[in-house]
Amino acid sequence: MRCFVTGGTGHIGSYLVRLLLEQGYQVAALIRPTSDPWRIKDVLNRLQIIPGDLAAMEEAAASVRSFAPEMVFHLGWYGVGSSHRNDPAQVTQNLAGTLKLLQLASESGCQRWICLGSQAEYGLCDGVLTEELPVRPVTLYGATKLSVGLLSQKLCETYNVGFTWLRLLATYGPMDDQQHMIPYVILTLLRGQSPALSPGEQRWDYLYVEDAARAIWQAATMPAAQGVFNLGSGEAATVKSIVERIRDMIDPSLMLDFGAVPYRPDQVMCLQADISRLQQATGWAPQVSLDEGLKRTVEWYRENCGRY
Repeated sequence: MRCFVTGGTGHIGSYLVRLLLEQGYQVAALIRPTSDPWRIKDVLNRLQIIPGDLAAMEEAAASVRSFAPEMVFHLGWYGVGSSHRNDPAQVTQNLAGTLKLLQLASESGCQRWICLGSQAEYGLCDGVLTEELPVRPVTLYGATKLSVGLLSQKLCETYNVGFTWLRLLATYGPMDDQQHMIPYVILTLLRGQSPALSPGEQRWDYLYVEDAARAIWQAATMPAAQGVFNLGSGEAATVKSIVERIRDMIDPSLMLDFGAVPYRPDQVMCLQADISRLQQATGWAPQVSLDEGLKRTVEWYRENCGRY
């Protein structure tokens, strides 16, 4: 099986690339020349690297056609961070390139198109997210994700390509971006400092990164896993309890500065995925508990904090 991956140097993508290689698949990855592939450095010699950028897919078109992917895993995206939520480049950098990639893949014989969507497609929803909820994105990020999902679904129907859209909530684990909450807390505490935090009453659904990669792979291999699915752990914990667990794993005597950062005006206080539809279609279920996942994550950052 020939698998083409965008976002393969990112957090989730790096775990997915390794999983696909472990399964014996041929893997090609679209990698920008400016990207630092440190997360997959040890497997680069087992990949076919296709230099290119989602915003300029024509430059990589010949290489994509030559590889002729049977599956495409589209995880690459410009502007995932909070500071880019309403950047107009959400549209210009992501929409046309994604649709061009889908066209190239279909012309090359692609059978399955698997993409990461986002909980941001639902907008300001407090509570358990089901796939039947109305989608009312309030950011350009969420609106662009939703648009890409709707357009690629229609194109997949036209091209007779299997379509899977996974609306991801939040992941964590080793090698994550230091700007995200859990790595920020770990790295700050490892320096013996107090992280500046909101009051921490939010209840959030965090999925361990290995479980996320396995869900993406299983969805790709199951004929029944077509359409839109929510992807998360299915459970929510307060931010305060998560941070306290991390602190206790590092040094129980360290102070935590809850309330130093105010809630955003649009702060969602409870976000949790109903994952029953995905479980029924794939048989997938999270394997790593929050406590175990945090333990693995803390230990990785303890050993690799110099990288940050």
